[in-house]
Amino acid sequence: MPLRLFAACLATLLLASIPTWAADDPVPSKCMAIAQALPDVTYASFYQAQTFVDGDVSITYAGHSTYVIETPGGVRIATDYSGIYGSSPLPRIVTMNKAHRTHYTDMPDQAIDHVLRGWNPEGGPARHALVVDDVYVRNVPTDIRRFGEMERDGNSIFIFEVAGLCIGHLGHLHHRLEDAHYGAIGRLDVVMVPIDGGMTLSIDAMTEITTRLYSSMILPMHRHSTPIGEFTGMMGDGFAVEFRNSRSLTVSLRSLPSRPTIVILDGV
Repeated sequence: MPLRLFAACLATLLLASIPTWAADDPVPSKCMAIAQALPDVTYASFYQAQTFVDGDVSITYAGHSTYVIETPGGVRIATDYSGIYGSSPLPRIVTMNKAHRTHYTDMPDQAIDHVLRGWNPEGGPARHALVVDDVYVRNVPTDIRRFGEMERDGNSIFIFEVAGLCIGHLGHLHHRLEDAHYGAIGRLDVVMVPIDGGMTLSIDAMTEITTRLYSSMILPMHRHSTPIGEFTGMMGDGFAVEFRNSRSLTVSLRSLPSRPTIVILDGV
């Protein structure tokens, strides 16, 4: 069979295998895994959704669970935005989760172009598929624990697809992930992981999730209550550890570490 025909047939088969909730998304993901193939996943990549701008992505640890991502095209994003961290200069996109007031604000600056809440105020799961210049932002809903009870779809894992990279922020995650979550998340080259050991998940559960995601770069957050060494020690020898005396790093597909690496940026 000619290579071009084989590729066309393969693309058709892959598209047919994607769950309907994924196939119906207004923007196709370049990082999405085909859930039925787990754990031996194949990743779907059909066409470019956003404008592609080659170059480095800048990531800055602003504090707590707020990372500031700046794309090669100049789009500034702040995760788990409460207005305390990452507000200067003002981001164009902010994501939020509502487990605690340090992860959201009811009064975001009106000059922020896009405020993406990880929950749906009207009920049901939040659903985001936003393209801004060279970045595509989507979410995977999870549940949260509030006032001693689990609240369905109250949190979101946000995924940022930019410059060929798949960057994920686990948010205020309160439960282990199921196969369907991993399938919806897909490939993550960079993942931001809460390691508080109690307010979100235990270190044991978080290392399980981080190990399965097996991202090239792991960025810890929620670093207020758990020594870094407890998390890195449980991750084991399969993951390198790198401490940096800066709050910021730059990363591209070309510069991703060849060995999965836990990168601890300056800050708390």
